[in-house]
Amino acid sequence: MGAFFRVVGPDDIPDYNTVEPVTAEEARELLGTDKLTRAHVKDFDVFPRSRWIGRCAVLHDDEGNPREIHFWGHSGD
Repeated sequence: MGAFFRVVGPDDIPDYNTVEPVTAEEARELLGTDKLTRAHVKDFDVFPRSRWIGRCAVLHDDEGNPREIHFWGHSGD
């Protein structure tokens, strides 16, 4: 059987093989905006992360509309 992956909700605790979305509060506190864009991706190292847990963030266009989801993270190796 293959690995199980899921995106955790705001009240869930991230665990092995989960993806934790960046919250608006995190984005405001660490990058000064809750409308992240592709230009912010280079600064995503500021977001806390753990081994075996991925992160994701909604990226917005110049008008502030959500356009894509960016995923990142690393294995425990």
